[in-house]
Amino acid sequence: MTAVDAEAALDRIDRKILRILQAEGRLTNQALAERVALSPSACLARIRHLERTGVIQGYNARIDPFALGVGLVLYVEVSLAGSRSDETARFEEAMAALPQVVEVSDVSGDVDYILKIVVGNMAEWNRLREQLTGGDLGVERVTTHVLMRKPKKFVGYPVPDR
Repeated sequence: MTAVDAEAALDRIDRKILRILQAEGRLTNQALAERVALSPSACLARIRHLERTGVIQGYNARIDPFALGVGLVLYVEVSLAGSRSDETARFEEAMAALPQVVEVSDVSGDVDYILKIVVGNMAEWNRLREQLTGGDLGVERVTTHVLMRKPKKFVGYPVPDR
C-alpha cells in the first residue's frame, strides 16, 4: 500500500487515533479506546492495521540531545557529483553506518541530501566532514548549519480531518 493509498483509506477514527498517539504515545490501549469510543480490541486492531500498512512507523521518546551531552547538532546540505543509482546507494549506505548521522533526507533543489548530524565538538565534525568529502562517496559539496536553538520543536505531523 502506498502512502497515498493509506492516506485515502484513513477514516475519521484512524485519524483521531493518529492525532492522539502523536501527542501521547505512552497512552494505554484502554485509555486510547475510551478516547476514540471503541472497544479495546477494535482499537488495537486498528492500531495493528496502521502499523502493518506503515502509517505508524514506530514509537519513540523525544529526547533533548543536549541533555545527553551532545555538543553540536548540525544540518548538513550535501551535493553529490553524480546521480546514478549505484552512487546514491553507496552514499546512503555509508550514512546509515555512521552513528553521528541521525537523519538523512533525499531532497529536491540545489542539494541532494540534508543530513542531521550530532557530534561532540567542532573537531569531531571536521574529522567526519573529511571522511565525507575525502572518501569515495562522491560528495561534491557540503554546507553546514549549526543548530543554535529551536523556537518550535517537532511534535508530530498535522493529521487532517478529511
